[in-house]
Amino acid sequence: MAAPPQGPSSVQVSLPQIAKLIDHSLLHPTMTDAQIHAGLDVARKHGVAAACVKPYSVPIAAEALADSGVLVCAVIGFPHGNSTTAIKVAEAQEAVSAGAHEIDMVVNVGKVLGGDWEYVTNEIRAINDAVTHRDQAVLKVIFENDYLDDSHIVHLCRICSALSVAFIKTSTGYGFVKQDNGLYTYKGATPAHLKLMRSNVGPNVQIKAAGGLRTLDDVLYAMSLGVTRIGATATEEILAEAARRGIGIAPKLVEVTVPADKT
Repeated sequence: MAAPPQGPSSVQVSLPQIAKLIDHSLLHPTMTDAQIHAGLDVARKHGVAAACVKPYSVPIAAEALADSGVLVCAVIGFPHGNSTTAIKVAEAQEAVSAGAHEIDMVVNVGKVLGGDWEYVTNEIRAINDAVTHRDQAVLKVIFENDYLDDSHIVHLCRICSALSVAFIKTSTGYGFVKQDNGLYTYKGATPAHLKLMRSNVGPNVQIKAAGGLRTLDDVLYAMSLGVTRIGATATEEILAEAARRGIGIAPKLVEVTVPADKT
């Protein structure tokens, strides 16, 4: 397993590099087609890594992002991961056929919590095999860490390493957990979970952080912990903040500040 990064006090970054860390998220259930088109324009304008869309939006995204260098990422089993394996496989295959380059799948959280690791392994394997057939696409496996204990996260890291998935991902951004006061909220990508994932996953598996990353400092800190992709809705705000801080086309050494809510 890879040794956990210690988290440097500074990182060397450029504006295009930050953009290529971002999967611009267009997943809110209330988004209209007009809002999705506007979001795809943002993704294309800034040259992000990918636009992350719901399955029915894949054809729209593929057309809007053609020849832009921005990948189309589709979510499946989203956000709760409760579909059958066969449905998840079919949903992934349809998304790839429609133009998706990447698939973000949600694990069956109940099966993880119940310790049915054979089911979990077989499902991830089936979807990974389906989307990577003939190098069609790559798979990111969403753990939904808010629901899990550290032991579950470690076991999922080992499964995904053994199956050689491309990425593991912290959260959907919609994994709301009932609190003692009866309200629902989520933490998303926490430093403790990112460190745990990096220290327990194989060196060839990348990490995507999603949920609660809204500022440039959030992004830089995640980078320092070994994250190579970030799911974000605040893409324009993050990139504008980078420009205001003098980050441009040429790489620049930038101090990493631990955000107050990440300590």
